[in-house]
Amino acid sequence: MPLLEKMDMNLSKIEEATQHFKNLDPTPTLNDVVTPVDEDYTPVKEDIISDENGNENGKSNDSVSIDVSKGHVTVISNPVNTLTENILNSANHAAHGGPQDINSAVSYNENDSVKENGNVLGVIQPHNLLPQPEAPPGIAVIVSPRDLNRSKSMPENFDMPAIGKFFREKSNSLSSAITKRLSSKRESLDDEKVPKSESPVTEFNLSGLKVIVNLKPPAEQQQQQQQGKTKLLGRVSFFSRSNCRDCTAVRSFLRKENLNYVEINVDVYREREKELIERTGSATVPQIFLNEKLLGGLVALNSLRNSGMLEKKLEEMLAGKCPEDAPAPPVYGFDDHEEELQNDEMVGIVRVLRQRLPIQDRIMRLKLVKNCFSGGELVEVLIHHLDCGRKKAVETGKKLSRRHFIHHVFGENEFEDGNHFYRFLEHEPFIPKSYNFRGSTNDNEPKDAAVLGQRLGKIMSALLESYASDDRHHLNYVGISNSEEFRRYINLVQDLHRVNILTLAADEKLAFFLNLHNAMAIHAVIRVGHPGGMIDRRAFFSEFQYIVGGYSYSLSGLKDGILRSNRRAPFSLMRPFPSGDERLEMAFSKVNPLIHFGLCNATRSSPAVKFFAPQSVESELRYAAREYFQRDDGMQVDLAKRTVYLNRMIKWYSADFGQEKDILKWITGYLDATKAGLLTHLMGDGGPVNVVYQSFDWSLNA
Repeated sequence: MPLLEKMDMNLSKIEEATQHFKNLDPTPTLNDVVTPVDEDYTPVKEDIISDENGNENGKSNDSVSIDVSKGHVTVISNPVNTLTENILNSANHAAHGGPQDINSAVSYNENDSVKENGNVLGVIQPHNLLPQPEAPPGIAVIVSPRDLNRSKSMPENFDMPAIGKFFREKSNSLSSAITKRLSSKRESLDDEKVPKSESPVTEFNLSGLKVIVNLKPPAEQQQQQQQGKTKLLGRVSFFSRSNCRDCTAVRSFLRKENLNYVEINVDVYREREKELIERTGSATVPQIFLNEKLLGGLVALNSLRNSGMLEKKLEEMLAGKCPEDAPAPPVYGFDDHEEELQNDEMVGIVRVLRQRLPIQDRIMRLKLVKNCFSGGELVEVLIHHLDCGRKKAVETGKKLSRRHFIHHVFGENEFEDGNHFYRFLEHEPFIPKSYNFRGSTNDNEPKDAAVLGQRLGKIMSALLESYASDDRHHLNYVGISNSEEFRRYINLVQDLHRVNILTLAADEKLAFFLNLHNAMAIHAVIRVGHPGGMIDRRAFFSEFQYIVGGYSYSLSGLKDGILRSNRRAPFSLMRPFPSGDERLEMAFSKVNPLIHFGLCNATRSSPAVKFFAPQSVESELRYAAREYFQRDDGMQVDLAKRTVYLNRMIKWYSADFGQEKDILKWITGYLDATKAGLLTHLMGDGGPVNVVYQSFDWSLNA
């Protein structure tokens, strides 16, 4: 910084000198410049632009002054170059420890004037930073080097303000360069002082937080690790079934070891069960294959793990690529062909009726009824087609109604001849809202409802095993929507159009509707999205429907209409099914409170997603209730405040659970020992117990 201060002081001196010379007469007289001219002498071109060293064509950086009276040539150095050199020399001198005199850069040179016998014979040069005076025409010629070789760092019009600006810019550049140099030196010294950590873990502390960073190992260590571990080119395949505990253990191990594996669930891909029997001689699962070679089941896997031979076995059997005779992975888009679909015996008659009946829109009871026909018209067509009597035609019409090919427009009777109006199932007004309807009704022979319900539960359980977290609280809806299991589920639910639900036993019907509700909730999220607000939730639970057994069911209809014995939903003024509705025949006569812990509506506060087996549905519901009350948002006990915190779902469906005291007594049977002891203590000491209902989290369980 002392150097910069000196430069600023000298700049002020230069400006004072400039002002002093401006006050003088800048035009020299003839006697001040040269002696009288010899008229016989004529300057030639070579005399003007050539110096003593022979520099020509203006390449010299010196100014030339010619004394035409004596033939004397005076060479004046370029003031700009001289000034720059002086500054640099002064700076270099100071850098080596010597004193710096910035005045030396702008001092006069007394030898610049030519003297003889004490008289001035040449030009007395002014200050080298001032504009050069011009001699009278024909007397002397001064060639400025700026006209020949302009400096790239100076402006074209060289004046005193430009000089000051030039020095300021140069001083700023010099100071910034010095500052950067000093800072870089300081940083290098600081880096040398800080010891380098050789530990692969670096930790540092923030306010209230300790952060530990695991650094990547060096490239050499990574290469050594890769060399020490053989790359597995083969594939692990294993056959499994849904809801199999041993299969879950094998799946968890393969995921933990990050092995490339393919799972073949014979409950989903039923045609592969024959392959399983051919390869292993048994239908038991799991069965693990390393490429084409059979390893065995969970017992064989655990024995190899315990003996420490598993890694060697994997490297030995998976070193090569997977051959073609290994179990093939499932292929998306191919269905089972082992089942031959049989058309319903009434399909031929239905096709004739669809072509010949006069289907029209009619106004009845001040309502517009679309796409309907009368019972008498149907009887006439059947008489002509079957060549039978009227009584047989009426019996055929009743059979069509029981098989859900046709329905009364108001659902009042099965089938009668005369002026009663009916329509086909595909013309029902709920069809546009039915998401298991794909262009036409399923005219195949209806499948057994129990078999269909079990198959639905197994496919959805396989979906959860592949695309849900271990606790079933979070689902990967994108993965589900793109999976082969979900594609097969969409095809399967089309078989529900005309299934006979009345043939199901009580446990089978309970498991059927529980599984159907949870599957519909997943399908609804994928197709219409998760509801954002109260209005969207009403549409989500009421307008997403399936055709089941010839009738439409929404999520609310399944829960409140069937499982809750046609009770009103929370904040609703009407029952799901009106009186006389055919669906009331499927509703349960008594409400089981445990159903609330088996139904998932795709929210975080709802119970975990489960699919139930008919033979163990009651025990699975009790386990689901215990699991739900283990959660903090399910139930908590604050002994100090004598308060019990319950989920708001309990309050919404208090009609199913009873009064608060009854609810607390009922809950005690589904709590763990800690919570049950606290709750029993509160209820038994005779003091008041406060019940607080926690808010319900409607966000998506993704």
